[in-house]
Amino acid sequence: MVVLGLAMIFRPQSMPTSQSLLAAQAQPRASALRRASSFASIEDPKTRSLALFQEAGRVIEHPRCMNCHPRSDRPTQTSAMRPHMPWVTRGPDNAGAPTLRCATCHRDVNFEASGVPGSPKWKLAPIEMAWQGETLGEICRQILDPSRSHMSRAQLLHHMTEDELVGWAWHPGGNREPAPGSQAEFGSLISAWLDTGAKCPA
Repeated sequence: MVVLGLAMIFRPQSMPTSQSLLAAQAQPRASALRRASSFASIEDPKTRSLALFQEAGRVIEHPRCMNCHPRSDRPTQTSAMRPHMPWVTRGPDNAGAPTLRCATCHRDVNFEASGVPGSPKWKLAPIEMAWQGETLGEICRQILDPSRSHMSRAQLLHHMTEDELVGWAWHPGGNREPAPGSQAEFGSLISAWLDTGAKCPA
């Protein structure tokens, strides 16, 4: 399977045809996110904070993010969040087993010829940050707990707003549905949420 995967990745890419260009134009588009400024009319800071996180949750709970936050050592794929095929495991550093690294198939960019997605540092979130099966409130408390997220609030904000792997969720390639809005809009929601006390849903 590895040999087949490598053959798919490194085969020459053909020139785009009129059909492929039409298909590219028909790719799914991300739905809009409400801007952080649209919540300014909510006077109570706690209520505003909760509303901001609920909106950010549309990204957090989207399959583009959830697939990298599995409950087990096996990532999931597609909007249906099916178990990864071929069978792979997270390994000791969340980037694959020593004998089959994530980077074996996932390169720095999406490879449209094979449909294999890619981004720098392709890997899973730490198992302490498993989101699948959790409520939005539980996820919220996870990301605020530095013993689980391994991040301060400043690092969390940087991760959400500037990390290239997080940013892939809005440019997933193929026929994958992007996460709602844009990374900049999502980052603004997270920033405003932190500024209003970072309140979590029940």
